Amino acid sequence: MPSSVPAEAEVVTAAAGPRGAGLSLLLSEIAVLFRRRRTWALLLALAAIPVLIAVAVRVSSAVPPGRGPAFLDRITQNGLFVAFTAMLVSVPLFLPLTVGVVAGDTIAGEANLGTLRYLLVAPAGRVRLLLVKYAGALAFCLAAPLTVALAGAAIGAALFPVGPVTLLSGDVIEPPEAVLRLLLISAYLAVSLAGLSAIGLFLSTLTVVPVGAMAATVVLSVVSQVLDQLPQLEWLHPWLFSHYWLGFGDLLRQPVLWDSFASNALLQAGYVAVFGALAYGRFVTKDVLS
Repeated sequence: MPSSVPAEAEVVTAAAGPRGAGLSLLLSEIAVLFRRRRTWALLLALAAIPVLIAVAVRVSSAVPPGRGPAFLDRITQNGLFVAFTAMLVSVPLFLPLTVGVVAGDTIAGEANLGTLRYLLVAPAGRVRLLLVKYAGALAFCLAAPLTVALAGAAIGAALFPVGPVTLLSGDVIEPPEAVLRLLLISAYLAVSLAGLSAIGLFLSTLTVVPVGAMAATVVLSVVSQVLDQLPQLEWLHPWLFSHYWLGFGDLLRQPVLWDSFASNALLQAGYVAVFGALAYGRFVTKDVLS
């Protein structure tokens, strides 16, 4: 491979053999993604959210009940609520923003760097490469809320007492089970962001300017949430990919209510199918050699 090819093109080597090419390509894609400074910067920015919340509560006076985000007034009694509050705060903007950056860069970033043609020289094929790029974006969708949850639990335990957690249903669970609920919420949010990632993947196939695909993905997430707040468009709400993003409150009940999780997963699967098909249709006919 010519020395002028950027480091991201190293996945070509991993896909050199027809057998196991898909797995090798996937592992290389994930490795490249999480070695990038930009990825670490995005995750550190997400981790800073619970830290800022915890420090602000720690150095301030008591938070009046009902003021600020949900669970904020419970942080001083139990540090685990830092994670719950931070995840709630991150959903409308910060998580979609970081996911939009990663998803919008999937194809457009390679095209912009000139490495896309080298990737397609390998026996990976366009469809396999598209699937691998989307799988990498999904890996970030899982890493992002996990980062918020774990950072929140860690800083909360460091600055505040940790004890049994009172759920929305009024039941009390022990800290280990509360951590499991945090992981379950992280999985819920990862599923929630799957549809947005598919949209970003499709937009990334339309351009060679990754910033454009990133910005368009983030703007669509904001537009979807704004439309979801308009009562005049109530008929449209169940079809918006952001409609169930805040439905993870059902996971903080005893017993757990899975209705929102199932509805959310079904909705996101529909978006993945539609925008995955659009991305496939665009990418398989895309001229990457000109």
